[in-house]
Amino acid sequence: MLAERRLGPQFALLWAAYGASTFGSWIAFEAFPLIAILVLHAGSAGVSVLKAAGLAVGTLVAVPFGPLVEFRRKRPVMIAADLVRCAVLISIPITFSLGWLTYNQLLMASIVGAAADIAFRTASGAYLKAIVQPDKLLVANGRFESTLWTATAIGPPLGALALGLFGPVITVVVDAASYLLSALGILAIRKAEEAPPVRGAGPRPRAADLLEGWRYILAHPMLRPLFFNTILVNGLIMATAPLLAVLMLGQLGFNAWQYSLAFGVPCVGGLLGSRLARPLAARFGQHRTLLAAGTLRAFWSLGLAFVAPGVPGLVLVMAVQFGLVSCCGLFNPLLASCRLEQIDKSRVARTLSAWSISSNAAIAAMTALWGLLAAATSPRWAIAIAGTLMLSTPLLLLRREPALGRMGRA
Repeated sequence: MLAERRLGPQFALLWAAYGASTFGSWIAFEAFPLIAILVLHAGSAGVSVLKAAGLAVGTLVAVPFGPLVEFRRKRPVMIAADLVRCAVLISIPITFSLGWLTYNQLLMASIVGAAADIAFRTASGAYLKAIVQPDKLLVANGRFESTLWTATAIGPPLGALALGLFGPVITVVVDAASYLLSALGILAIRKAEEAPPVRGAGPRPRAADLLEGWRYILAHPMLRPLFFNTILVNGLIMATAPLLAVLMLGQLGFNAWQYSLAFGVPCVGGLLGSRLARPLAARFGQHRTLLAAGTLRAFWSLGLAFVAPGVPGLVLVMAVQFGLVSCCGLFNPLLASCRLEQIDKSRVARTLSAWSISSNAAIAAMTALWGLLAAATSPRWAIAIAGTLMLSTPLLLLRREPALGRMGRA
């Protein structure tokens, strides 16, 4: 416990800013798909395209962010990204109140938001490595993960209540305000930031800088298997999220509050997993804990294909989600800490940018593909196929176990 109190005031403000934006985002859980379904009457294809195209184009826009952020101070980038997200989101309730809201505006907001998210994650990861000592990274990431799952548990039910009382765009207003609070929290950090790395070949960006993050990941024996495993798992999970929304809210007749409850309550498991990450890693080693969590999280998603109407279906979704997010809550802080420990200080922003861009691109491609698959078959069959493929994802870790095994001694 003493170690947890020594992360410093800079981290405390960063954590508070993260908490504000995270709670806002989870109060607005799946706000764009819900608005598309409930206000603009979009179907499976429309909802999937909204998520996929927004991520794809936003990711393309963000490709230069790695080198741009690497050689600049990180706090101004984080503040700017928060303010951009705030401005984009607040435009939605304004146009809705005037009767001007369109599907294209939601799509453009999704694109800009995706690009700003990558910019923020790239800068914040590099900033965290600069302000937290290496032996305390797991503590810091555990706090972030605990905050994430607390927000995930509390946010959707609150958002559903607000949606029922005040209409479909109120949660977007809350999310916009949360980004403003996050920007103010980061602005309150007064200690001077360390000078960024100096570019080796002059002040102008080089084409080679755009690929440096991917080269570093693919050449690294510990990061490479984690990279491919994480991208595939996240892609499969996120690709089925809009299909499950269509299945539950459309075909099976669940209410919005039931849908939010089904995903909010089980996230207590994510909080539990994040709290167990540090003690389990201390007892069994980072490698064994990471490998076990990465393997166990593959066995849950297939259960979502069997959701039925009414209370039994709601209970099934909650049970599956509890198991999945418990494993993710354990896996994620271990992954984040290992990643920051292994990345060279002069390449943090470019590597994290490459990781985020690849993850978003995979989610976009797989969301679009699964939207087409659902249109050709049904949302239920598309969810079942994703769950079946998920069962193979531990092989991406197991076949490279010798390389990962060195993590315990790193």
